[in-house]
Amino acid sequence: MNSVFQNETIREILTKYRRIWAIGHAQSVLGWDMEVNMPKEGILERSVAQGELSVLSQEFLLKPDFVELVEKAKSIEDLNEYERGVVRVLDRSIRISRSFPPEFLREMSEVTSQATKAWEEAKRTDDYSKFEPWLDKIIDLAKRAAEYLGYEEEPYDALLDMFEEGLRTKEVERMFDKLEKELKPLLERIMEEGKVPQSHPLEKEKYEREQMEKVNLWILEKFGFPLGVRSRLDVSAHPFTTEFGIRDVRITTRYEGYDFRRTILSTVHEFGHALYELQQDERFMFSPIAGGVSLGIHESQSRFWENIIGRSREFAGLIYPVLKENLPFMTNYTPEDVYLYFNMVRPDFIRTEADVVTYNFHILLRFKLERMMLNEGVKAKDLPELWNEEMERLLGIRPKSYAEGILQDIHWAHGTIGYFPTYSIGTLLASQLYYHMKKDIPDFEDKVAKAKFEPIKAWLREKIHRWGSIYPPKELLKKAIGEELNPDYFIRWVKERYL
Repeated sequence: MNSVFQNETIREILTKYRRIWAIGHAQSVLGWDMEVNMPKEGILERSVAQGELSVLSQEFLLKPDFVELVEKAKSIEDLNEYERGVVRVLDRSIRISRSFPPEFLREMSEVTSQATKAWEEAKRTDDYSKFEPWLDKIIDLAKRAAEYLGYEEEPYDALLDMFEEGLRTKEVERMFDKLEKELKPLLERIMEEGKVPQSHPLEKEKYEREQMEKVNLWILEKFGFPLGVRSRLDVSAHPFTTEFGIRDVRITTRYEGYDFRRTILSTVHEFGHALYELQQDERFMFSPIAGGVSLGIHESQSRFWENIIGRSREFAGLIYPVLKENLPFMTNYTPEDVYLYFNMVRPDFIRTEADVVTYNFHILLRFKLERMMLNEGVKAKDLPELWNEEMERLLGIRPKSYAEGILQDIHWAHGTIGYFPTYSIGTLLASQLYYHMKKDIPDFEDKVAKAKFEPIKAWLREKIHRWGSIYPPKELLKKAIGEELNPDYFIRWVKERYL
């Protein structure tokens, strides 16, 4: 395998970086095992192990000789694009790690661990008061984190940039202003005209886990997922994807025994994440430019497979025979039923169960509240009512409990304020990539109907996957499709799909 790293300083950096990579590899294995195999009471020791490995990784990253090498590389003018990518990624990682004093990181770890326990109990008992004091501490930590990181316009910018490099609050605000203006009247029309249903009998049909396992494996085989060679499919409470490296990428799904749409779309969604990692350039192995560049770009890959392909009429027709073969009740339904069932539209309290049309309103709500926490001094006691008012304004529904409102997500308990907008970025970008792909693959729908996914995968590999983390997100998009994120494509897609 020819190396893309020729510069001696870069080679020296990568030799030292391998230890950091190895720690990350071990943490991925431990994290995957914690969700898939670990017995419940193993959590304490596993948390300590993960924490110690994080400290060790940071120590290696901030070692003076390693930092000096990266600084030296920044002044080398004749680096190739891959080598410049290594320097960019490591320089950013060092800058972020250096921003936080050790005592702050320790406090963050302790508070979020206890906040997570408090959130779980609060959600279980529907008692917000158990979580409220911890959320105030999380908000305070988020404000301090923003000050440590620094920002030009407002504190929320610093937190957004942590999760989506280069993203600014004013860009997110423009994006949501556009979506709210365009999507609210569209949602009303979709609900009134009834081209897609608000509910479907297939939601209530029950299945055995073994039946849907066969369906999911069949779908993954059609997609060309290298099960047993470079990948696995397992079961966890919350579906996720984890990469141990370019040659070992694992996904999970869940089986609830009813509403089979959820297990299929979860599996297809995670496949999209996994494909991004599997189609990396193998010459990036063990380097910091291996892996997806950002949460938003990563989410665009999963949403592309879930929404553009997984909810298409062609995909419904493709999977209908295997559904009929494994689910006896499918004799009462048609491929069109499957399509309509996968594309139901109705306002829902729960973000993770929201349809494609209403999903972004859930993210807009969280974005507004997070910004108010950081910029306007809003306290945890104010948030439930603000949440309910905004939900009623956006979707015309008002939560009847904390669990279906303010307590539904674990993100704030984990301290990840600024994360939510990346979900909308991925959702919007998926449709934008689709329209650009259609220029090169005009018979896209026919390819899906016939399970000819290789040209689709090849396009994604060429435009997005093979570049790993060489370029920051905006630069990658300019290189791939000649433009930055544009919500107009998503609005067009919604009109074409649902009206």
